[in-house]
Amino acid sequence: MSVRRASHAGSWYSDSAKDLDRQLDDWLNNAHLSHGPARAIIAPHAGYQYSGAVGAYAYRQVSPVVVKRVFILGPSHHVRLAGCALSGFTKYRTPLFDLTIDQRVYDELYATDHFESMSSSADEDEHSIEMHLPYVAKVMEDYRDQFTIVPIMVGSLTPDREHLYGRILAPYLADPQNLFIISSDFCHWGQRFRYTYFDRSAGDIWQSIQKLDKQGMNLIETLNPSAFTEYLKKYGNTICGRHPIGVLLSAVSTLQKTSNGHRMSLKFLQYAQSSRCFSSNDSSVSYAAASLIFE
Repeated sequence: MSVRRASHAGSWYSDSAKDLDRQLDDWLNNAHLSHGPARAIIAPHAGYQYSGAVGAYAYRQVSPVVVKRVFILGPSHHVRLAGCALSGFTKYRTPLFDLTIDQRVYDELYATDHFESMSSSADEDEHSIEMHLPYVAKVMEDYRDQFTIVPIMVGSLTPDREHLYGRILAPYLADPQNLFIISSDFCHWGQRFRYTYFDRSAGDIWQSIQKLDKQGMNLIETLNPSAFTEYLKKYGNTICGRHPIGVLLSAVSTLQKTSNGHRMSLKFLQYAQSSRCFSSNDSSVSYAAASLIFE
């Protein structure tokens, strides 16, 4: 048995189980259950001091009693990857308790010949999946021995490959015992991110960023993968989880075309920026929380 250490604990979030538990409790208690039970959520992966409160709005929509498996799709920040990769570990450590990877589902995914294995160093360097693990542990704590996780690192996919992975994952999304977590921050604005789009008609820079993000969020809510792709082409918005989002939208699109004609609704519930930008010397990252339900 090999366990992935909580490599970002103590820096990106608290490595004290007691402090972490209290913090997550506070954030979840301040969020409202308004669009659940979630079959999938979109939530940020920045340091908890910046994005933890926003993420709670997504996790508040989860009904842990029905969940047996948690898929976590996170973008690759450090490794060049044209497809998707799976972990070589058997467990992921959190300060609260360890999470077990579902090896049976991994075998099924490997059998498609469209998944590769990530190295242990790439796995531990990446934060986009790890930042969701404490929230998963917290929400699922009453069922800690009754669920597994399926971490998937998502590379820089073409739209065609987003559709491919969406088709592969669609049957899992259709299963009410599965929860999908889509890990993504929104606009990374500023010279250090090499992105300084500014629509002056919106007001200050931070208002332009908000307008741009809201436009993207509105398109994601339509559940139309090609419309989201066109938006990204037009504005180049630096949404780091755009490919995991694209995979989710493609999975939804696949299910909508089946004979069952699944009816789904995705809604954004919270939005924030790390700081407000007023000049070209400023920078910020945006965070958003959303929930997808089957009607």
